[in-house]
Parts: sequence; C-alpha cells; structure tokens
Amino acid sequence: MSTEKKGITEWASKDDGAFKRQVSSFRDEIKEGGKFSPEKGRYHLYVSLACPWAHRTLIVRELKGLQDYIDVSTVHPHMLEGGWHFVKPEDASKTPAPASAHSFDTFPAATADKLFGSSYISEVYRHAQPDYSARFTVPVIWDTKEGTIVNNESSEIIRFLNTGFNSILPDGQAKELDLYPEELRAEIDELNEWVYDDVNNGVYKSGFATKQDAYETAVTKLEEALHKLEDRLSDGRQYLVGDRLTEADVRLYTTIVRYDPVYHGHFKCNFGSIRHDFPNINLWLRRLYWTNPAFKDTTNFEHIKEHYYYSHSQINPTRIVPYGPKPDIEPLDAAGVKRSAADVDGASKKVK
Repeated sequence: MSTEKKGITEWASKDDGAFKRQVSSFRDEIKEGGKFSPEKGRYHLYVSLACPWAHRTLIVRELKGLQDYIDVSTVHPHMLEGGWHFVKPEDASKTPAPASAHSFDTFPAATADKLFGSSYISEVYRHAQPDYSARFTVPVIWDTKEGTIVNNESSEIIRFLNTGFNSILPDGQAKELDLYPEELRAEIDELNEWVYDDVNNGVYKSGFATKQDAYETAVTKLEEALHKLEDRLSDGRQYLVGDRLTEADVRLYTTIVRYDPVYHGHFKCNFGSIRHDFPNINLWLRRLYWTNPAFKDTTNFEHIKEHYYYSHSQINPTRIVPYGPKPDIEPLDAAGVKRSAADVDGASKKVK
C-alpha cells in the first residue's frame, strides 16, 4: 500500500496496538557559513495550521521576526487518501468556503503551493527525492537555491530559526531573543524529553491506539505528566523554565491549545479538561495566548478542529466537527492581563 493511502490506525503496531511515530528524514540546518546559509527570501516553509508540530515553527518564525524572510504555504486541513493537499492555484483567489461547508477546493487561510503549484505535499517531497517512500509530513523547510528540503523535523527547525538568521536580522528584540539560552539548556532538554514522550506524543499514542492496553498505558502517562506540569506551575511562574520564554513553552503550547477542542474528546483524553481541571496550566496557556501575538495569531481553531475530526475517519467515521468548546480560549481578567503584560515586558528586557 502506498504511503499516501495508509490509514492513521495503520501507524500502530499490529502486535500491541501502540502508535509508532515516524523518524524525520531531512536533517540539515540553516546556519551562517554552512551549506544552507541565511538569506532573505531563499527558504520556504510548508505548514498545516492544524498540526502542532508545524505550529511550533510558525510561532518561532513570528517571535524571531522572520515573516519577511521566510514565506509560507499552508495546506488544506483535510488530510485524506492523498495526504496533505493544497488549494489549487486557480482556486486560491476565490472567497473561501465557510469551515462548516467542508470544501475540498478552498478553506479559510489555506493556500496554494506557492513554489510549485503542487496538489499534494508528497509532490514537494518528490521534487527533492523522487524515490521518497516514507510518510509526507509537515513542517518542511525548502531551499529554493539548492532545490531541496533542508529539514522536516520541527524540533530542529525551531532551533535553527532561533539563531540561524541572527547575522542578517536588524538589531532589536527579535534578534536578541534566545529561546534556547546556554544557561538553561540542560533544564530545557530534561523537560522537553518527558513532555515530548508523555504529552506531545502522548495524546497521539492515546488517540491512535488500537488496543485497550496500549491506550490505557499512554493515557495514564499523559495524565501523570499533566499533573506534573500543573505542580511545576503552581508557584505562579509564567514560563516553564527560568523566568523567560523558551522553546519549552513553544513546544508544550501547541499541544495544550489543542487539548480541550480535540484531544479531550476525539483522542479519548477525557480524564480532565485543561480549563476545568488544570488551572495552573490553563493560566499559563491564557497568558501566552492573550499577551503574545506570536501565539494567538498563529492559532487557528477552524483548521484544528476541521482537520482532526474530519480527516480521522477511523476514529470519527461520521466526520461531524464539534461546535465547542466555547470560547476557544478563556479570557484573562483585567488584573491578569495587566500582570501578564508586565511580566512579558520584564522578561524581554532580560534577553541579552
């Protein structure tokens, strides 16, 4: 069976029913003096607004002020038989259909493939490697100069977006921002390791499990990890590591912001919701969302809900997309907004 036509539940082991995530194939980086050197307009980012892994790269792109340096093509939220697909170039200028219409031609914020006019992300991969046979994932960083994929591993992409363009960025807060500072790296790495396994990937291991034991193993580890994070944030800290924004916050945010709308119900992670059962995580989430545009402006709940509920027919065969939760993110009270904004300003002044 071709990679494009494999169902999501086929990513689980037939022996124990546990979800197995693919290892990324393209692992180069953008850095000064390397084969892929930083240049304005040279690189292109392929993303899905629904995908938490791709969402990481969009947040860091915004935080580092790279909007004018790296353009973006955004796939349609439906990932069906052919995998991630694009709005056709001839449809790109049309008024998008409302999310509830389940249009295969247009969708709000979905674009054409701006480089090749491809129908599917698989075609982009095969421009780089004609015999590529693994799954066709996002995010993808494409180099227009070398005509190939630089990297398709989100954790590595956000690392080199953090520093790789500093030599050509103008002086200012974005250039000075370091999401992986030397003095915090050991703590960030330790946190990232278990958060990835038990939370970022834990929701998928719960949702895509095909046997009860595999599901229960994953979901109980997820619950334990969320309580561990809840305890970590119980001292009122705004950020996960130190007193500043780091990649640890970015990596966790993209899972937590999807938790109540998608993972709680669709992935059967319903031992508790973020907004009702994890108040410290909920406050951390709301602060990031409401006080930092890089988080709020890159979060698209239409794409998130449409993708998961409509694309995963093995889990949701009716493809009914839920109406709630409402609101998508609870507001901060006036005092909370003021306090959080002050914290953000103070943290930014510490970035040197």
